[in-house]
Amino acid sequence: MMTQTKDEQSVPAGDGIDLGLLGESVGPAIRLLRNLLSSRVVTAFEPFGLRSGTFSTMALIAANPGCSQSDIARHIGTDKSIVVAIVDDLERRGLAERQRSTEDRRRNALTLTSAGHDLMMELNRIGREVEDPIRQALSPAEMAQLIALARRAVDALMASGTG
Repeated sequence: MMTQTKDEQSVPAGDGIDLGLLGESVGPAIRLLRNLLSSRVVTAFEPFGLRSGTFSTMALIAANPGCSQSDIARHIGTDKSIVVAIVDDLERRGLAERQRSTEDRRRNALTLTSAGHDLMMELNRIGREVEDPIRQALSPAEMAQLIALARRAVDALMASGTG
């Protein structure tokens, strides 16, 4: 029988259950965090009647005026057809505008309207409230590190070109 050293032992979950190999794996931890946040955000954003992914789309458009639907899809990790549907909805509501790119006529350049910017800021406020338990559990430096490490992990997987 092999004996595990303290460093090799399983990591307990917050409720004391032994996670076994899951305690050493990135995927299950990130998936659980994502699932918990997603369900809470969906509930918080429900009164606005927006599709899932709308806030992320709006935030990227605001930060990158003139970006394309393909750019958005790549950076939120979703299919382009979903972004097209989100942008269609934003346009119908007067929250975003889509114009033919002057550089490439096959491409749409996206911008938020003033109303779109205002709604995005309200959604950001609500989203940060959903994240409050995390922000209270971590110091500002730890929060910044968590975000930076998650982004580095995403970049590493994207650069690997697999899957």
